[in-house]
Formats: sequence, structure tokens, C-alpha cells
Amino acid sequence: MNLLKKLNKEIIISVQAMPDEPLYKEECMTAMMQSVINGGAKALRLAGARDIKNAKKLFNVPVIGLTKPDKLPENWMEVVYITPSLKEVQELIEADADIIATDATLRVRPKESIEEILNSIKAAGKLAMADISTFEEGIKARGLGFDIISTTLSGYTSYSNKNIEGPDFELLKNLVNELDCPVILEGRIWTPDDVNKAFELGAYSVVIGSAVTRPQLITKRFYERKRK
Repeated sequence: MNLLKKLNKEIIISVQAMPDEPLYKEECMTAMMQSVINGGAKALRLAGARDIKNAKKLFNVPVIGLTKPDKLPENWMEVVYITPSLKEVQELIEADADIIATDATLRVRPKESIEEILNSIKAAGKLAMADISTFEEGIKARGLGFDIISTTLSGYTSYSNKNIEGPDFELLKNLVNELDCPVILEGRIWTPDDVNKAFELGAYSVVIGSAVTRPQLITKRFYERKRK
């Protein structure tokens, strides 16, 4: 639980890139990690054993680990792809991630049940983070015993709220009012005002990704605004 205290009211930066992106190179990802830590990030959210091992070796901050496929499937809104099976959980355990994040939505899992995934994380002495998309999923995940609930997948499942451009503050507020564990806001956070509002609503921490570490998406937002 001392690890969780380190994250209270702090900003976590998600440093991720897909294999077909220029920044995926190992030295680029490591430099990005160092850069965001220099800027004040108190923890990292990383995808894949390579980057997790480098972070644990080089930096003294908590690491949230997960896995993703090299290429997202075309029906990615319909399927579980964040740490989907025990095989990926074991990879993250061996890489020494402090917290292991997994898709805890109600979608059909490809192999093992969410209970088996959670038990494996707990058996290794790791904290378990549930990436959810709806209030119902958050309640269920906490009931199963997840240590942390994150709004990561709101708007990224076929049945969750896709009618908002920014963070899902409503989901955050409802979960904070109902749950007795840390609730983290993640997803579509673009401004310091978003962060301030999240903490006002009771977010335990805030995870920021694209607005900091995905230059192609940052550029695209500016370009699309120009066209309007």
C-alpha cells in the first residue's frame, strides 16, 4: 500500500508507441521516459516487457505494466487486447512491473477468465489495475478484488460513452462516490484544466498519454483544428 500512497494526487504518464511508429525504438522510448520524469511524472504506464525492464533498471518510479498486440485488430472495440491472458500477465511479472493493468470490461475474453487473471496478479504480490469502460464494469472489478479502477476504456468499447470529446468526468465522479479504492482518470486528457477537474472530482491519480507522448496525435489535433 505504500506504493499506492506515492500515486495519490499525482500525474502518471503513459509512454507507449506501436511498433510501426518512429518512437517505438528502444532508445526513443527510454529518452521519453526520462523526459517525462524530468518534467515531474511520478509514475509510468508502459506497454511491453522491454520498456518495463528498462524503466525498472534506470528510474526510481512506480511502473504500471500492460501488454498490447503489435497491431490493433480491426474490431478492437469488440475484443479484449490489454493484457488479455495469463501468458501476458506472466511476462509483466517477470519484467517486474509494480502494478499490472488488464482489460476488465464485460467483453468476452480470449482465454482465461478475469478471475484467473486477477488471481495470477495477486499471487505474484502485484497490485491489480482494472481498465474499465462503464460504471457497471468498475463496480464488478472492485467486487472481484482489483486494487485500482481506471476509466481507461471509456469510449473505447462499442457500448460505452462515445459522445464526449474529453475525459469521462461523469464516470469518474460516479465511481469515486461508490468505490472504496483508488479511481484513476485516464482517456482524452488534453489540458491542465482537465487534470484540475479530475482531482476536484476525487480522482486518486491522472494518467496522461497522447497529449504528452504521441506527437503524431498532437499534430493531428492542431491540423484538424486548422481545417475547421
